[in-house]
Amino acid sequence: MAEKLKIKLSIADRVYPLTIDPSQEEGLRKAAKNIDQLAKKFEQNYAVRDKQDVLAMCALQFASKIEQQGIDQSEGVAETTERLNALNDLIDSKLGIK
Repeated sequence: MAEKLKIKLSIADRVYPLTIDPSQEEGLRKAAKNIDQLAKKFEQNYAVRDKQDVLAMCALQFASKIEQQGIDQSEGVAETTERLNALNDLIDSKLGIK
């Protein structure tokens, strides 16, 4: 069993102690940094009442990116499938199959 690592992440001026697998550290630190950068951007560019509003907007932005990537990937798979089917039909017609 891998040894756990204790780290502290600062997000929106609050410190969160975590116990994690060492393989997760880089990703968590990058994610915390991205959240802080986006939160600062929202605070500078929009009238926000409190940190909860800023963090809600950060969560919405990150979640929407993930959802959009899933949609884009699904559309890409469908388009690729259509192209492969068309190519397969062309090959079959040239070989006299069907």
